Amino acid sequence: MSSSFFTRVAGWLRGQPLAADAVLAAGLLGFQGLGWLSSGGMYMPEVSAPVAVAATIAGLVPIVIRRKWLRTAIALTVVLSIAGAIFRWSGAESMSVMVLTYTVAAYWPLRRALAAVAVLWPPSTVVYLISLEFRPAPGPEWLNNKAIVLSVNMLFLAITLFVGLYMHTRRSHERDLQERTRIAETTRQALADQAVADERRRIARELHDVVAHHVSVMGILATGARRSMSANPGAADAALATIEETGRTTLRELRRLLNILRADDDQPDLAPQPGLTGVESLVEQLREAGLRIELVVEGEPYDLDPGVALTIFRIVQEALTNTLKHAGQASSEVRLGFGPQELTVEVLDDGRGPGVAPNQSGHGLVGIRERVALYGGQLRLGPRPGGGFRVAATIPVDRPGSVTECE
Repeated sequence: MSSSFFTRVAGWLRGQPLAADAVLAAGLLGFQGLGWLSSGGMYMPEVSAPVAVAATIAGLVPIVIRRKWLRTAIALTVVLSIAGAIFRWSGAESMSVMVLTYTVAAYWPLRRALAAVAVLWPPSTVVYLISLEFRPAPGPEWLNNKAIVLSVNMLFLAITLFVGLYMHTRRSHERDLQERTRIAETTRQALADQAVADERRRIARELHDVVAHHVSVMGILATGARRSMSANPGAADAALATIEETGRTTLRELRRLLNILRADDDQPDLAPQPGLTGVESLVEQLREAGLRIELVVEGEPYDLDPGVALTIFRIVQEALTNTLKHAGQASSEVRLGFGPQELTVEVLDDGRGPGVAPNQSGHGLVGIRERVALYGGQLRLGPRPGGGFRVAATIPVDRPGSVTECE
C-alpha cells in the first residue's frame, strides 16, 4: 500500500513542476536548519534567527520557479547570491546556485549553459573573496582562506555541471531512441502495407489470367457452337451449356478482381495457373527435397473455381515452404476437406516453428491472409499445443452449377 501511495505521489509530482520543486526547496530548508542545529552555532549566520530564516526561504525561491521561469530564477539567484556574500544572511543562496547550474546544464544547449554558469558563479565568488578583506567569516578558519574557498567553489561547480551535462546527454539519447523506435515502427508498418499491396497485385494478376483464359474459352466455344448449330444441334447445345457455366465462373472471378488493385503496367500472362492438381505435384517435390509429408483428402473432391483452387495451392505452398525452412527435421501433414458448403485446408508439422508470433508473420503469410480474406474465408495460424506449427484455412465455395447468377 505504501509503495503504491508513493508511486502515485511521484507520478503526480512529475506532472507538477512547481509542486515538485517546492518539495525540493522545503527539503533543502530542513537540511539547512539541521546544519545550523548540529554545528553548535559554528555555522550560524551573522543575523538574527528570524532574518536568517526569511533570507533562507528567499534564497530558495529560485529553486521553486526554476523549471517554470528559468531565466527569472537565474537573475534572482545572481542578486541573492551577491547580497548573501555581502551580508552573510544564511548561505541558502549558494544551494540555489548549484541547483540552477545543474538545471541549465541538463536542459539548455552547452553554450547557453556555460554562459549561464559564467553569470551564476563568478560574481558572488568574487564579492565574497573581496568581503573577506574587510570582514572575516565566522566559523572554521578555512572559510577565510581564499584559495580553499575558491577550490571548494570550483569543485562544487565541476560536480553540478558534470551531473547536469550527464543528464542532458542521457535525455538526448532517450529522445533519439524514442525517435528511432517511432521511425522503425513506421517503417515496419510501411513494409507490411507494401507487402499486402504487392500480394494483392499478384492475386489480381492471377485472377486476371484466369478470367482471360475463361473468356478465350468462351469465345472459342461460341464460334464452334455457331458453326455446328445446323449440322449438329446436340454438340452446339453442349457447347452453349459449357459457355453458360464458364460465364458464371467468370462473373465470380470478375467480382473478386474488382475488389483488389492491379498495377497498370503489368502484362497479363495467359499461362494456366496451378490448382488442386498442383498440390500433389508440390507434395512430391518437397518429399524429394527431404520433407516427410503426408497428403490426406477428406470427402469427395469436386470442381472448384480456378481462383479458389489457386488459393488452396498457394496456402499449401507457403505453409510447406515455411516448414522446410524453419521446422528442421520435422514431419508434415496436408489435409484437404471437401464439404458441401466450404473447403478446408490444414498444414501441420511437428518441428520447432518459425520463431515469430502470428501477428509478426512474414510477407508470405501476409499473402495467404489476403487470399483467404478475398474469398470470404478464415485463416488460423500459430504454434501447436504439442509442438510444431499449424496453418488452417476455411473457404466457402460455390459449387459450379449450384446457383444461377444474373448480374
